[in-house]
Amino acid sequence: MKPASQKISVIEKIGYSLGDLSANLIFQTLMTFLAYFYTDVYRVPPAAASAIIFAGGMVGAFFNPVMGAIADRTKTRWGKFRPWILWTAIPFGVFAILAFSTPNFGENGKIIYALVTYILLVLIYAANNTPYAALSGVITGNMAERNSLSSYRFTAVMVAQFIVQVLLLPLVLILGDGDRTTGFEKTMTIFAVIGVIFFIITFLTTKERIIPAKEQESSLKQDLKDLSKNKPWIAMLILTVFVFITLALKNGMYVFYFKYYLSEPHLAAFLDNYGFNGFIDGLNSVLVSMDLHGFQWPEDAPTSGFSLFNAVGIIFMIIGIALSKSLADKFGKREVFGFGLFFSALFLLVFIFYSPTAVALVFLSQILHGFFYGLTIPLLWAMIADVADYSEWKNNRRATGIIFSAMVFGLKAGLSVGGALVAGILAAFGYNEQLLVQLPETITGIKLSVSIFPTITFMISVACLFFYEINKKMEVQIENDLISSRK
Repeated sequence: MKPASQKISVIEKIGYSLGDLSANLIFQTLMTFLAYFYTDVYRVPPAAASAIIFAGGMVGAFFNPVMGAIADRTKTRWGKFRPWILWTAIPFGVFAILAFSTPNFGENGKIIYALVTYILLVLIYAANNTPYAALSGVITGNMAERNSLSSYRFTAVMVAQFIVQVLLLPLVLILGDGDRTTGFEKTMTIFAVIGVIFFIITFLTTKERIIPAKEQESSLKQDLKDLSKNKPWIAMLILTVFVFITLALKNGMYVFYFKYYLSEPHLAAFLDNYGFNGFIDGLNSVLVSMDLHGFQWPEDAPTSGFSLFNAVGIIFMIIGIALSKSLADKFGKREVFGFGLFFSALFLLVFIFYSPTAVALVFLSQILHGFFYGLTIPLLWAMIADVADYSEWKNNRRATGIIFSAMVFGLKAGLSVGGALVAGILAAFGYNEQLLVQLPETITGIKLSVSIFPTITFMISVACLFFYEINKKMEVQIENDLISSRK
């Protein structure tokens, strides 16, 4: 393996992170709003929406290992992984716009259109994000630098998450002048243009430094054989599936939780008492003074409450991200990841005890959940990069692309199952988008989906870490041994 400089510049870290900001403008929208978009905006029946999200997502999930094998065998003057970010940039933007467009078809036509455009989007996402994820494993072999790169990357993810979870619904209402169908199309067009530009910047500012020597090249059969014996990889694959089931399920259900469960008068009083309404009134006054009457914040309490709920969670996630690297450097990635995931699960569990009027407790739990989950965010992909190093250390062969593609498969599978669960649970518990007040059993399903169900799936992920043997001591040993062999 060719020797490589271990240090990477801040410019390269920022450039790399912009790629995840771009992808997450779309990914976070899928995770948080796809079920809502299908059921309440495009008017696809909940059961059909569940089937679309599951079937389309699994098509994309199974394409990821194929894409990983293709990327590992790509040979260009730009490297194996960087060119895919460039080649897929524009198609990614186009398919994102199509997936959130609302042509006026009948019910069957809507179902077919939604399924086809969603499949196209997840396929191009795999072709873009699998090489992007693998790129982090070959930019540097220094594990401290890799932790730092992950921190930059997932700070960018938090920026995208803030934009989507806090600002998307208000943007949809503002840009659509109250029409959510038009608003979604315009908002996703803006996201797509930004995404294409940022993907190109990622391509231009990054460099692949860990280049396998020719004698390390292997067949796909050998790569799969190596994976089957890689216990940390198996543990991380299962963990990734259940983490993203959790994220897709709870994030997708929160919009319904605010719309149908929490007491609107108590939510409005909370927003007023804690100064949010005053802040928005001031913001709207500034916009009016600038003749921007069309950009005033929507007035309904569920939209504002949902946005503020996501905002405080993301702010405290960023605090967790900021502390994650130093804690991981001291105690090891596995230990910090497990600690953060366990306590973030506990602060989901408490939602089952809250009444519709307990608005302050809902926000406090979101703050604590966000902080502890933030500790885990930069570590997931850094641990997967460590798994690629572990495979090379054990087998003297590096297969970065297929290892990362398998984890992106886990991500996509989790997203598909979790997203399908949102629509499926709504259908099973009698959800009717035409009703202003849902049935008691529907409310029960919504409440379970933001408390008990995601706690179970997070705890399964915690259990997987008992089979992930790369502790702090082994991290150091692997890094030192690989530095010596690469020289």
